Amino acid sequence: MDKYTISVFDNKSFAEILNEISIFSKFKIKHYKNIDLFNNNESSEEILVFFNNSLFKNLTSNHKINKNPLILVSESKELIDPELTKFSESIVIPFKILDFNKKIVSLISKIEFKKNSLIYLNNYIIDKNERKIKKNNLELQLSEKEVNFLILFSKNKEPISRNFVLKEVWNYSPESETHTVETHIHKLRKKVLEKFNDDNFIKNNAKGYFI
Repeated sequence: MDKYTISVFDNKSFAEILNEISIFSKFKIKHYKNIDLFNNNESSEEILVFFNNSLFKNLTSNHKINKNPLILVSESKELIDPELTKFSESIVIPFKILDFNKKIVSLISKIEFKKNSLIYLNNYIIDKNERKIKKNNLELQLSEKEVNFLILFSKNKEPISRNFVLKEVWNYSPESETHTVETHIHKLRKKVLEKFNDDNFIKNNAKGYFI
């Protein structure tokens, strides 16, 4: 957790309080007067804390916080626009500092789980949990078999053979008379071409398939 920063907006006193409490000593504590100062420091490891004021209410999806987890502190429980961020918690005033810490821990757990679900494959990102492949703000839904197939490429630097794919993804015998691999690769290539305009996604040679 020591790599995370807690950034408090428009409440310098609360930032100073966090700096004085031992359970938050593993975090770096920052204070921002406004969101514009933060926009140039975007990081998914920076947890944003907003008090229910005009600063938060004026936030839109145009502000560069969509990668950041946030906590909204308010006098009554409020819904947070999912367009702002995928990771959010809220806490009602008055609250115990231990409850605030639990919100921080919960957010970090969600972030780390998300990070562990991502696989980087050349210029693409494979999200195992969502079963999606992503690139340049575009994303394509995948089947479970397609995800498992692509994971093989991330684990093997050398081309992978048809027989290897049959065994690892479909649990078929290498001697099986089937065109399952070829058919799935054809469909996946077509989907990737249509979504990402990439006509060279999965290549093959005498040794097998590679990306």
